[in-house]
Amino acid sequence: MLPSRPTETNHHRELGRCAISGRQLPRRDLVALDSVRPTLFDRMRRDHPDLATDALVALDEVSRYRARYVEELLTAEMGELSDLERKVAASLATNAMLAENIEETYAEKRTFGERLSDQLASFGGSWRFILAFGAVLAAWIALNVLRGPGAFDPFPFILLNLVLSCLAALQAPVIMMSQRRQEEKDRLRSRNDYQVNLKAELEIRHLHEKVDHLLSRQWQRLMDIQQLQLDILQERRR
Repeated sequence: MLPSRPTETNHHRELGRCAISGRQLPRRDLVALDSVRPTLFDRMRRDHPDLATDALVALDEVSRYRARYVEELLTAEMGELSDLERKVAASLATNAMLAENIEETYAEKRTFGERLSDQLASFGGSWRFILAFGAVLAAWIALNVLRGPGAFDPFPFILLNLVLSCLAALQAPVIMMSQRRQEEKDRLRSRNDYQVNLKAELEIRHLHEKVDHLLSRQWQRLMDIQQLQLDILQERRR
């Protein structure tokens, strides 16, 4: 026998109405109001005093109140919020990730000149450059000393001093360009780390609140069950 198609009645049973927005939504997109953390529960009841304790609320409404709570919390602790803190609050509401690979993101934006300056700065600060440059200097000096009066750069090696001065004059700006890019990369990395750490701190705080709320509800249910058992025992004794 073929399975029967779900009737319209069964379909409506899987739907629920959000007590805040009034929208009809699938039951999986709704949450009971009494399971919401007390901080969010108080804000919802403040805006909608007629909400019942067992009312259903859409998950996006919970996320919206959660973002408002985070903004109020950050404003109370830090004063005026920057775009960075607002981005963190929005990510908490949408469950978006803030961590990103700065190396890959920054490497994609480099121009040819910036890549060339990075390579030159990397080579200029290595032992390969020091050994190669020392070998060139030693060969230059030895060649001119051995050739005597026919040397192209006799002592005191004026041409060599000119070459060294030009090399230093060109090498310094290249290294500064690479250092400036590294500082920009470090600034972006520290900014991303701050966002991730701030979000993690807020998430941990929310988890503590939720765990405390769940524990208090669990203790209340255990007390109700214990009281019910005591009532049953008393009725049996009678």
